[in-house]
Amino acid sequence: MTDIPRKDNELPHAVRVFIDATNHGDSEAFVAAFTPDAHLNDWGREFHGRDGVRSWNRTDNIGVQAHFELVSAERGPGEDSYRLRLKVSGNGYNGNGPMEFELRDGLIAGLRIS
Repeated sequence: MTDIPRKDNELPHAVRVFIDATNHGDSEAFVAAFTPDAHLNDWGREFHGRDGVRSWNRTDNIGVQAHFELVSAERGPGEDSYRLRLKVSGNGYNGNGPMEFELRDGLIAGLRIS
């Protein structure tokens, strides 16, 4: 795995949107960063498609005023995969957590939070 720059503006566009939309409370931009058939796994809880992402966003992300701060980022094992560690704060989960992104056609096709 190769480290990628830790600056937000040097991450893939969809991952930057994921972070920026969360931090600015922009649910429409957040959901639009995902493919229509996206898969999101949050500690074993499964969400499918943009409707699933929208639901997760409402209960676990922007809906609880989450804020992300990038701690580290590296390429994952796949060609379009990335592993980020984000510091999360807000009115829900607070702490550091790894997130694994799979991109397709410039959008987030898969996200695993563990």
